[in-house]
Amino acid sequence: MRPSFEKVPTEADASWALLNRRLSDAIPFEWHHHPEYELTLTLNSRGHRYISNDVAPYDDGDLILLGPNVPHSWSSAELIDPGQPHVALVIWFSAAWAESLVTLFPELGQLRQLLAAAQHALSFSEAVSREIRPIIEAMVNQEPSERLIALLAVLNKLARDVDATRILPALASKAGSHIVEDARIHRVLEYVHGHYAHALSIPTLAEMACVSVSAFHRMFRRHTRCTALDYIVRLRVGHACALLMQGHLTVSMIAEEVGYSSQALFNRQFKALKGLTPSEFRRQHGHHFQ
Repeated sequence: MRPSFEKVPTEADASWALLNRRLSDAIPFEWHHHPEYELTLTLNSRGHRYISNDVAPYDDGDLILLGPNVPHSWSSAELIDPGQPHVALVIWFSAAWAESLVTLFPELGQLRQLLAAAQHALSFSEAVSREIRPIIEAMVNQEPSERLIALLAVLNKLARDVDATRILPALASKAGSHIVEDARIHRVLEYVHGHYAHALSIPTLAEMACVSVSAFHRMFRRHTRCTALDYIVRLRVGHACALLMQGHLTVSMIAEEVGYSSQALFNRQFKALKGLTPSEFRRQHGHHFQ
């Protein structure tokens, strides 16, 4: 299923947009993309969020920053407090707006890394979410100038969250590839993304990076925060999720398609990452894409 294009609403007296979305019944699945960055704080709601080919549960206080044109949707499963609505506080701003900030104000230079990382979607720590929540909630009733000052404070705090995690693997999209500064790891990641469905050996990847195997392990973890084997598994399972949601291939065919000669190993690694077997995942999530 192709994501639909969403036109983000704009107001004449603001350079960015804030949506105070409150839904009594449910947050519906609406698979879409747009050219703006999106910061979403979800409150009083549990369910699953879909970002590119990643699917993960969300809970109260889920705080996510998405880069331009990353397909996504949230889909609620339950209210935490049945007497209150699902709440999604959504902030949109353009790439040109963000670039103008870091160009005009050197003090905001740290935002460059945050914006680059957002190309792969960022999930922020619970501590930062708790700190930022009242700031974003207060924006709803503020004047445009006050909102702008509050947004700058929010972005500054997000840029300092050392425990923020990427949802999508590095180089998942060309738009964010410039954040990988080491040409050696860049070369390896480009190769892995093009060949993860094939047999890959660590010595071969280390040779490609022109380092020893032990140095390669350190280099890879430093740039991706995981091992090379875990990274490859994540790519394979991510591709499998897309095939399970969008297509009608059998589980065994999907396992082979993403690089597994053993369906048992595929099932085991898939469940370890997603908490469901491939068949359970398809039953739970596939209907959204039909």
